[in-house]
Amino acid sequence: MKVMIRHTGKAYSLYVPKKDLEEAIVETELETLWGGWIRLQNGWVLDLPAMDPAPRLPVTVNARKRGGEE
Repeated sequence: MKVMIRHTGKAYSLYVPKKDLEEAIVETELETLWGGWIRLQNGWVLDLPAMDPAPRLPVTVNARKRGGEE
């Protein structure tokens, strides 16, 4: 699913346009976000693509939800 990730202050947030959902990123597998999983405040776990170098934020990427397809 397409998602937009942005950095606000000290935190990251993720927006899912299809669901009109914006949630804080509360946990990450890797410090850089890219290439690992992230956990959202609502409990969703998403896999993000690997990106080297890390892109400038905000950025829209394809993410995969763990535990089922959308």
